[in-house]
Amino acid sequence: MTANKYDIKTIVLKKIIDEKEASVIIEEKKTSLFKKLFKKPSPEEVHVQPLTLYYECLLKISGKYVADYFRKSTHIISVDSNVKEIVLGDGIFPIESKSTLRKAFVGNRGKNKIELPLEEHVFIEEEGEVTFDHHGRVVNFQFTINSKTVENYPLQILESNSSIKKPEITYDVAVDQLKIILKKSLDQDIRNLNDEFTLNTISEIYTPIFEARLVGPNKKIEILRIDAVRNKIL
Repeated sequence: MTANKYDIKTIVLKKIIDEKEASVIIEEKKTSLFKKLFKKPSPEEVHVQPLTLYYECLLKISGKYVADYFRKSTHIISVDSNVKEIVLGDGIFPIESKSTLRKAFVGNRGKNKIELPLEEHVFIEEEGEVTFDHHGRVVNFQFTINSKTVENYPLQILESNSSIKKPEITYDVAVDQLKIILKKSLDQDIRNLNDEFTLNTISEIYTPIFEARLVGPNKKIEILRIDAVRNKIL
């Protein structure tokens, strides 16, 4: 990763359960992973291998995209019934022919319509953010970030824990993905595009996850994961 190009903010979320509480949950739920046709193995048939606390990174990026450009457009204007055409610059624009149905309703004295092919000068401003899991997949960010939910010394926690799952996506690729998302509102048939992308923040948000490897009947292996921030089985 080209971290030197960016100012990275590191956040570690606080656990609301500890290893002992996570072990209790795993013991309660371990047989459900090996259920077959509504039948579960006995607790003694499922063995829990050492519980591991991982810190998995969510990469959250925010930015702003602004642009101005010209796009083709057709505007329809109404003119009096006795107007047959209008002259605009070097162009001559005739009225639209009235359909039989329109004539039946408004007669010959109804307003005439004229199509004017024009160009519009468009300005857009899109601001947003995107979050990637540590595999680089776009996910919804579901955590609250404030002084009560984050650790005071995040770097110390990460340095003291060897089970860290860093982002598999590079910062450059992640930033490009955000640009693509913000540019979706851009029209296709345009000219004289002037645009600019401003990166606001890049945050690495580490979520504590308890993970247990379970060995069941016939040596079948399952993984049980617990979100230690929300006390939720993943």
